[in-house]
Amino acid sequence: MLNYSIPYLSAALLLGFLGINRKMGFWGYFFSSLLLTPVMGLLLLLASDPKPKQIDKTPT
Repeated sequence: MLNYSIPYLSAALLLGFLGINRKMGFWGYFFSSLLLTPVMGLLLLLASDPKPKQIDKTPT
């Protein structure tokens, strides 16, 4: 059991960090990788769009 849990958790963490600047963010990709599989989390990450850039509305 321990032989598979460390790489599985590591892959989920890696996908979470790769998804920080994506629509679902770190927690979305981390939990989707844990609940589904890291392979499905990777597919979600590749299919998602980047976060929209926020426009600074302060007057200059």
